[in-house]
Amino acid sequence: MKEIHVSKITDAVAELCIKACVVVAPDVRAYMEQAVKEETGTARQVLEDMLKNQDVAIERNMPICQDTGMTIVFLELGQDVHVVGGDLTAAVHEGVRKGYDEGYLRKSVVADPIHRTNTNDNTPAVIHYEVVPGDNLKITVSPKGFGSENKSRLKMLVPGDGIECVKNFVLETVRLAGPNPCPPIVVGVGVGGSFELCAKMAKQALLRPFGSRHPDPYWADLETELHEKINATMNIGPAGLGGITTAMAVHINTYATHIAGLPVAVNIACHANRHEETVL
Repeated sequence: MKEIHVSKITDAVAELCIKACVVVAPDVRAYMEQAVKEETGTARQVLEDMLKNQDVAIERNMPICQDTGMTIVFLELGQDVHVVGGDLTAAVHEGVRKGYDEGYLRKSVVADPIHRTNTNDNTPAVIHYEVVPGDNLKITVSPKGFGSENKSRLKMLVPGDGIECVKNFVLETVRLAGPNPCPPIVVGVGVGGSFELCAKMAKQALLRPFGSRHPDPYWADLETELHEKINATMNIGPAGLGGITTAMAVHINTYATHIAGLPVAVNIACHANRHEETVL
């Protein structure tokens, strides 16, 4: 059995927090570089400014955006891994604390949703655990800004509503979000499961690389259809100032559900779509 000391987990989480807030993923960068060639006028200028901002962030080792998010952490724990030296959950929280301190990242978490006293270290993180085969620990960190998070929605449809209601709900969510989530956006969709699972699937869909498709051709075609409709009809564009680049990707995750249910969730990410991962 492979042993992983909690100190390695803490250090890895801290590094991922900093990197995710400073460096945009290559697929996001590539999409925006291509979009610059296709846009004109103000939309093109905004995209060029976004790309310059990404360059400056790397050059100065500074966050891409002042909202460095609430830290979402996905852990895929191999069943043949033994975490030693302490508590796994505590190690993740300590990694977030360390990363936000050493990276000079804005600390945006409050301890209570009503009393709203800042915890001053961006903890606690939101942690999702999954036990998987193997002897590795995969850690994915997503600092989720709330300009986009606040525009996400969930709806408990019923089977009789059908696929058209699913499509309409996704499109309506993007339309209502408008310029607020800092477009061009990434649209994560969860369909099926239960109330909480479809929301989790929507958030996980944001982590998929651009160009990846749902394994079922039906849902893969729907991803393409929704992506094309959003960009062809919304005219929200970069920074909400108009254009054909409103969404960089639409990713759908699905799961089995109850005979009486059709849960749908939409989670939106800003143009940075921040996330980083590593395997220990």
